[in-house]
Amino acid sequence: MSRPAILFPLFAGLETLEGVGPKTAQHFAQMGIEKPRDLIFTLPYGVIDRRRRDSIRDVQAPATVTVEVEVGLHFPSRKKGGPYRVNVQDKSTTFQLVFFHAREDWLKKQLPTGQRRLVSGKIEIFDGVAQMVHPDHILPVGEEAEVPEYEPVYPLTAGITQKQMGKAARGALARLPDLAEWIDASLKAREHWPDFRAAADAAHAPEGQADLAATSPARLRLAYDELFAHQLTLALARSVMQRGKGRESHATGRLQRKVLAALPYRPTAAQDRAIREITEDMANPHRMNRLLQGDVGSGKTLVAFMALLVAVEAGGQGVMMAPTEILARQHLDGLRPLAEEAGVVLELLTGRDKGAERAAKLAALKAGKIQVLVGTHAVFQKDVEFRDLRLAIVDEQHRFGVSQRMELGAKGRVSDVLVMTATPIPRSLALSQYGDMDVSVLDEKPPGRQPVKTALVSAGRIDEVVDHLRRAIADGRQCYWVCPLVEESEVSDMTAAEDRFKRLRATLGEGVVGLVHGQLPPAEKDSAMARFASGETKVLVATTVIEVGVDVPNASIMVIERAEHFGLAQLHQLRGRVGRGSAESTCLLMYQPPLSEGGQRRLEILRNTEDGFRIAEEDLAMRGAGDLIGTAQSGLPKFRVADLERQTALMQIAQSDARKLLAEDPALESARGKAVRVLLWLMEQDRAIRLISVG
Repeated sequence: MSRPAILFPLFAGLETLEGVGPKTAQHFAQMGIEKPRDLIFTLPYGVIDRRRRDSIRDVQAPATVTVEVEVGLHFPSRKKGGPYRVNVQDKSTTFQLVFFHAREDWLKKQLPTGQRRLVSGKIEIFDGVAQMVHPDHILPVGEEAEVPEYEPVYPLTAGITQKQMGKAARGALARLPDLAEWIDASLKAREHWPDFRAAADAAHAPEGQADLAATSPARLRLAYDELFAHQLTLALARSVMQRGKGRESHATGRLQRKVLAALPYRPTAAQDRAIREITEDMANPHRMNRLLQGDVGSGKTLVAFMALLVAVEAGGQGVMMAPTEILARQHLDGLRPLAEEAGVVLELLTGRDKGAERAAKLAALKAGKIQVLVGTHAVFQKDVEFRDLRLAIVDEQHRFGVSQRMELGAKGRVSDVLVMTATPIPRSLALSQYGDMDVSVLDEKPPGRQPVKTALVSAGRIDEVVDHLRRAIADGRQCYWVCPLVEESEVSDMTAAEDRFKRLRATLGEGVVGLVHGQLPPAEKDSAMARFASGETKVLVATTVIEVGVDVPNASIMVIERAEHFGLAQLHQLRGRVGRGSAESTCLLMYQPPLSEGGQRRLEILRNTEDGFRIAEEDLAMRGAGDLIGTAQSGLPKFRVADLERQTALMQIAQSDARKLLAEDPALESARGKAVRVLLWLMEQDRAIRLISVG
């Protein structure tokens, strides 16, 4: 499918616009503006009121004024480069126009004494005299039309002036064709939104602050168009995924009942609900594509294992993938006791499996003798074949994008996919990143999880902290000590961790303290973790490699050094490493005073709440969307008009509207469907267009 001809003028080169040459086009490209279409979605952020006034007399300087004047005498500067002054008179008072480095002959031509001119610029009072330095406009009377009553103020880059930007934007707007409406008629009427073309014109011609607000009808309409196109892309990905013939996997409950009976507690209502949603998804003929989102310690492992049991009860196999070997082993340890209760064969496959041992595992997998496989991305390799893979679970989603989700789903041509993340994601981001998925949320903690006491300690009190550790170790407890993220300087995170390790070892004794950091070879990292997990070492000094998923129930103290350098979500994840056993747990946030305002706010939020979703919302408010998931790999869409953080409600409407439209018109063949295709081209959602053609 190719771009509709009606949009060609908007996708031509920028140089096709009047006044844009190759050099200007290069400057525009630095702002991400490469074609007329991009100008339409680059909206002004300010507006200058240039309505005519009779006189500057009633104006509170400094202010921008447009006024008709009679030109008086010229006073050239006495010294080179000094101010050149021209007296002018409006209806009620006189003032001066001031120029620096100006050519006298040019000024005499522009401002002939005795003639009338329209001038527009900023009035300031200097030594009691009203002045307009370098007016923005000087025009003969009768050419006023060239000065708009309200002048939009655009974002600029070096080499582009407001005049060039305004002219280019007007040129782009003149090319806007009349496009058929793609928004649902009743929604558009309810919200009183203008047509697309009227909205674009209005957004570029604000007449005051209200027109610049995100809540103005024109801007809301354009933001909705962006969000709707994005949600359509995700909804198309979702429907292609679901159309991929699924297999019905019906749970018998035989194995699930055994596991539930052996648990020392009842699952929470949230766990019950998630298990039910997943079981229903797996029983229907469409492929499941679900996100299981749970806060630290909300009991995702149990839910995941129940889902794997559905696959096994239905006569098939399940696989669970983790991003690192440490995590894969940990999943194995977490699932093993449950698997033993159910009598299910569980195996681990990582990059370390070699030779005969690996071959034996692969043969057992292909024969269906291994029912649940846990592994790293090694399970992606070509020679890994299942007899009947029905469910693939991916852990820690933020390391996988939409494309990898699809690749994994292709392993079992028709397997269901469940993605687990321990990072609570604010609603707006979940919608923009995982809009192609259905979401189950675990928002309560299982019984028996102890709250973690969080305290702020200034770095000067480090000796007290070490004494506290010494007493805790004597009581048989264990502790994590997380070292700071070092700024780009001579020292690396590794050096900081090694220094702290040596100092603690000197005070607490040999053999008590272990060390892990990102630079260690995997085998050493694993053995350091294993010694800590078995209780052989009592203190583990670490960089943030322990952020995700390490589980040592006996560890009940978490010390985070220079906590002010960490993000909120990261601190929350780190704190989640303790409080997993029956002992009362503490998290000590050590900071270097004085704290910045942001640093103080982050640490206080953490001290006051353990609710990961609340923390994520605060984090989003403080840092912005791109930052929250690390823009480079976040796969977050770049919106020019829509605001992810503040327009969650709009995003939700866009999502439900996109899903409803595709349910009624999956191939986008109706009149509205065809209009929507044009929208997808306009919004450069080429991925979506490929998906329609797949359909």
